[in-house]
Amino acid sequence: MKILKKSLIFLFCFILAFSCFAVLANADEEDEDEYFSEEQLEYYKSLGLQGTTVNVYNWGDYISDGSEGSMDVVYEFERLTGARVNYTNFDSNENMYSKLVGGGVSYDVITPSDYMIQRLIDEDLLLPINWDNVPNAELIADEYKNLYFDPDQKYSLCFNTGSTVLIYNTALVDEEPTSWDVLWDEQYRDKVLMFNNSRDAFAIAQAVLGQDFNTTDEQDWTAAAELLAKQKDAVNPVYVMDEVFNLMESGEYAFATYYAGDYELMVENNEDLDFCFPEEGVNIFYDAFCIPTCAQNKEGAEAFINFMHEPQVAFENTEYIYYACPNTTVIENEESSIYGSEAIYPDELPAPQYFENLPQNILELQATLWTSVKSGNLSEESRNKNKRIYIEFSVLVGITAVGICAKLISNRRKNKIEDLSDLYG
Repeated sequence: MKILKKSLIFLFCFILAFSCFAVLANADEEDEDEYFSEEQLEYYKSLGLQGTTVNVYNWGDYISDGSEGSMDVVYEFERLTGARVNYTNFDSNENMYSKLVGGGVSYDVITPSDYMIQRLIDEDLLLPINWDNVPNAELIADEYKNLYFDPDQKYSLCFNTGSTVLIYNTALVDEEPTSWDVLWDEQYRDKVLMFNNSRDAFAIAQAVLGQDFNTTDEQDWTAAAELLAKQKDAVNPVYVMDEVFNLMESGEYAFATYYAGDYELMVENNEDLDFCFPEEGVNIFYDAFCIPTCAQNKEGAEAFINFMHEPQVAFENTEYIYYACPNTTVIENEESSIYGSEAIYPDELPAPQYFENLPQNILELQATLWTSVKSGNLSEESRNKNKRIYIEFSVLVGITAVGICAKLISNRRKNKIEDLSDLYG
């Protein structure tokens, strides 16, 4: 009986000790953060951003938002820093620029593209970044540093990169396209989705015409606009930006012009989609984090930029948006869903060109021509209508002139007859 009692006591003590150990182990697991190390947690907590606001102005669908099990990047930044993020979207560089220079707004972080960054630098609209506050800049691959639009790496840190691409629906297109020319093919009328921003749209026409995307010859831009007007006559394209996802995934359209990373997202929802890099050439772009001069929380902006390149965040964000990330920890990660993607990491691109900032006269001409293209004022029908109006006006002026001349001649004859009558009584 004593032996049994001692055995029971021993067993009870063992179970109690094991339970305590399990509780402590579970407590340790609960204390362990899902994404970040203690060092990272301490770093962001120590920045003193609690109670502040960081205004972020980013492209639409360009950040992991917590849907479908992804990381909620904004929430995680707020959790680590104690700051609040006011997050808003833009759909084109031009719209972002207009909002920025229009006044009445204050952004701490923006993500413009290369040529727009050049423009913002030229117009003194960006603040230099304090790299001491962005240690993760060291994780950026060398090929994405000191880029042509910011050679001294003073105002920007590359966020994502990619190229334009022609997306097509194999269920509606018989032959694999190799040229941008298909976007002018009348058999695809009402089946073409076209960029709804002037720079990308003009670049396609410029590629077809063999132009430099950064030409400063006004006649080149006029020729490109006339080609876009012919496209409007031929296929009546629908001009879209982020709407392209739902429209192309629906299977109703034959072609879409957009960005390579977005193709990978679309094909997940429509396996009939495919892509090509047209032989005439494509645009390579870089989007980068910048801090505008209107920023009210520069330290918060630098913290956000640094946070976006934390290895865990950069990876999760890449898994969500499917754009090529310049962060070496993502580039080298074979578990990435886009690792080895031919669309996102092509071995070679045909005739690639970069966008650069354009002179003011060209920017104004581009804007005017783009408005004319979309409104149909450059279309063949419009030109014919204007020609008819000109002819009718000319005929009317001619008839009026003839009438006036006839009247003058008649009056002159009448006066002459009256003068002769007076002379001879």
